[in-house]
Amino acid sequence: MILREIIPILIVGSCLSPAAAAQKISPSSSTVPPSSTVEHTQDFSEAVVPITSVRITPSVKLGIKGKLGPKVDLDANFGTGLCLGAACRFIVTNYHVAVTTRVHKIKGEKIIQRYLATGPNDNGATANTFPSGDVFPYVKKRDLAIFELRGPLPRHHGLTFSLDEPEVGQEVEIYGYPKGILNPIRKLTRFPATFKGPTKSGLLAFDYQMSGDKPIRVSGASGGIVVDRRTEKILGILSETNETTALAVQVQTLVEFVTKVQPFLAQKIFPATRDVSPLSADLYPKFAPPSDHNPRFVPRRADGLQHRPEEPYEVSVLRKKAQLLADGMRNFIAVQGFAWGSGDKEPSAEAAYEVRVIDGVQRFRSYPEGKKELDEARYPRLSGWVIPGDAWSKLPTMVGTEFRLKVHQAADVVVNEQRMKIFQYYASVEDNLCPFAPVEDFGFFTVSKAVAVACYGEVWTDEDTNIIRMSEHLDLSDKLKAYRGWEDCQVVLTYGWVKLADEPPRLVPLTIFTEARDKKHIYWCRGQFTDYQIFTSRLRLIVD
Repeated sequence: MILREIIPILIVGSCLSPAAAAQKISPSSSTVPPSSTVEHTQDFSEAVVPITSVRITPSVKLGIKGKLGPKVDLDANFGTGLCLGAACRFIVTNYHVAVTTRVHKIKGEKIIQRYLATGPNDNGATANTFPSGDVFPYVKKRDLAIFELRGPLPRHHGLTFSLDEPEVGQEVEIYGYPKGILNPIRKLTRFPATFKGPTKSGLLAFDYQMSGDKPIRVSGASGGIVVDRRTEKILGILSETNETTALAVQVQTLVEFVTKVQPFLAQKIFPATRDVSPLSADLYPKFAPPSDHNPRFVPRRADGLQHRPEEPYEVSVLRKKAQLLADGMRNFIAVQGFAWGSGDKEPSAEAAYEVRVIDGVQRFRSYPEGKKELDEARYPRLSGWVIPGDAWSKLPTMVGTEFRLKVHQAADVVVNEQRMKIFQYYASVEDNLCPFAPVEDFGFFTVSKAVAVACYGEVWTDEDTNIIRMSEHLDLSDKLKAYRGWEDCQVVLTYGWVKLADEPPRLVPLTIFTEARDKKHIYWCRGQFTDYQIFTSRLRLIVD
């Protein structure tokens, strides 16, 4: 029985050119005048961007002579944003900036997705009134949003964050794009300040270093950054200001937000987080048992009876937990995002699907407006790509109670301050559980043939043996002609808890990462599951 599908494809054609490298950081004194004796090494204008939306509404007005004439109403909203990552394809700002500006582009690049860290229905949300008169309820300590752009901003890049608690009196500098006298002309401005302490709402408070002859203008700087004056690392995201004080969202809150909505990006920016990396490597060398790795019975005993060998208790618990995980994912709806790329480049193609799993069988519908149901996600038209298939459910089934694969418990480890149990498994070619189906596309026809291969991997669990991470490596070491040049292929899955309506918490797949190597080229697919829903059926018998 085929329990999983990984379909790497090699399409004959020209290779994609590499993405532009991140620009070198250099100081720019013309944009931001110096305000301290500390020598600055960062050009913050390459990391902090203005966010502006201007809406012109034509109307009519009554003139002095009592005649109607044309009138133009100008509705402008301003904010500031920060590049996330080296390529600056994601912009972080405030939630209240995202909902008040209603911006569609940043520096000419179209916004294709918005991620909000809070909202009016959150527990602890309070009503906040803005100068426009609009009222927006949200949780102040999570006043964050992220814009995903269609492409990265040229000559822009992200900065380094500090996860350390600031000390009272610590000197900082605030960078943002406040409103100028002639709107919407704005420039990046620096405001010196010192750390005052945390607020009851969970924000960080900073006192401005006032200047008697130069009034401070901060309106429009929301979404800017607070950086340590000495290290130039980011300490917070500017949220609120008045004439003397600025409030900022903590970096740790941003870490939690980015980890939830963009886990692959989070691991690049915040590698020291407690969450298991969706790109994590196995901790131990390949597990390969002896040739009789899966004996059904041991030799006869003296009394002539046969018996099945007993396996360690921890292994038996893992099998049961893996089977429960597989059974718990037989009916649900989620949004699955895909990103395809090669090497260390930014994604070359992206797509999102609503995946419906009914009795263990998955179907796809383009998200958010797709109407046609598909048997599988459509592959991108690239020079090479891989698709993970349904490994998120098939790997737990393989390790579960049905197939009795050889499972070995390795020594426990501590990963990101969490103690984990580590198990290793192996499936031989004869088990026929790991098919490999390379495809060559010549335009008018394709050539493909599934090949049974051996596979192995690791299962990471918490101390209660709840599965957190699973991996699978296809054993392509023989380099058979049927592999069509592919030499390595691996899948890494992470799982986490979700709470849906009245349902008890359940483990679900969070991320899936597939990578394969064809000679010198490495192709990958990164997937993420969000917006879970559960299919449930309730029947009531009526007796006459």
